[in-house]
Amino acid sequence: MKPLKIATWNVNSLRVRLPQVLTWLTDAQPDILALQELKMPTEDFPFEAVRAAGYDAIVNGQKTWNGVAILYRGVKPETIVTDLPGEADPQRRVLAATFDQIRIVNLYIPNGESVGSVKYQYKLGWLARLRQFLADEITRYSDIAVLGDFNIAPEEEDVHDPKAWAGKVLFSEPERAEFQAILQMGFQDCFRLHPQPEKSFSWWDYRLNAFKRNLGLRIDHILASTHLAPSCKQCVIDKAPRAFERPTDHAPVMAEFLRA
Repeated sequence: MKPLKIATWNVNSLRVRLPQVLTWLTDAQPDILALQELKMPTEDFPFEAVRAAGYDAIVNGQKTWNGVAILYRGVKPETIVTDLPGEADPQRRVLAATFDQIRIVNLYIPNGESVGSVKYQYKLGWLARLRQFLADEITRYSDIAVLGDFNIAPEEEDVHDPKAWAGKVLFSEPERAEFQAILQMGFQDCFRLHPQPEKSFSWWDYRLNAFKRNLGLRIDHILASTHLAPSCKQCVIDKAPRAFERPTDHAPVMAEFLRA
């Protein structure tokens, strides 16, 4: 039985990282790759280069900021959603579609800037609306993977220095509570379903040699619904692309599922 490989990667400008994405597609061979922070409108997406690599794509792009895409091969996407219901928001942060009865929800959750800021309040409100959306999705689909850049480190083990990050954006209690609320709806964190090396992170600041010193946070996640989670046989963070020339500050995360 061939595993289904589902991955997520914040590329922090696809214009800059396209060669890296194409290289990683060849090396890792995911069946589905969710990208965040494209920083380009949909009409500028490199569809031809992606097709040449053996993939098709659905895209929810935005000029300069944000933007999400799902690269896939084989099964065509169905029931595509590009916004949270009732959300009159120009920020392109959501892209959901069904692939062979697996619902994929690709998210680029707001960063929040700093605790107490307007952007932080926007983040908390956005997360509340996300929960409403996922509550509906989980009644419609039994197999759901919710993945992307959550901009939340859920536990102390997901932060290189929990004391230094305590109360700060990405690790504040309200954000972490929102993450736990999503899990309690009927999702499991695929990375924590399996033994992992200590100090496993997916994001490292560009400053202070953070990557070389492994001063990171695990903020990129793949969550699986309770029905799908038992078929997850592996979930890894691939740190190799973070060492590329001109890398994004995130590493891809990939989970493998064995389905009948």
